Amino acid sequence: MALEITDNNFESILAENKPLVLDFWASWCGPCKKIGPDIEALADEYKDQVNVGKCDVDENDELTGKFGVRNIPTVLFIKNGEVVDKQVGAASKAQLEEKLKKIL
Repeated sequence: MALEITDNNFESILAENKPLVLDFWASWCGPCKKIGPDIEALADEYKDQVNVGKCDVDENDELTGKFGVRNIPTVLFIKNGEVVDKQVGAASKAQLEEKLKKIL
């Protein structure tokens, strides 16, 4: 199950020192709904190695602004507190998983 990441809990999740896959999404976004099940599957498959979370852009202006998210879905791949890769727009599970494996 993907974590719910908010303006309030982002820093504490980052402090766990695990790589982070962060999906910026919104309930009204069609492409976000398309990749949602893949994000959840990756969260389950890699739960011991990486944190996978979802951030609702409508409820978390601070985090959305911090990372300059302008289009959704945007999936950030964060290692050691730094964004090392990102995917803007819908992508296949295989594409997301390939980027995830690079931050392990």
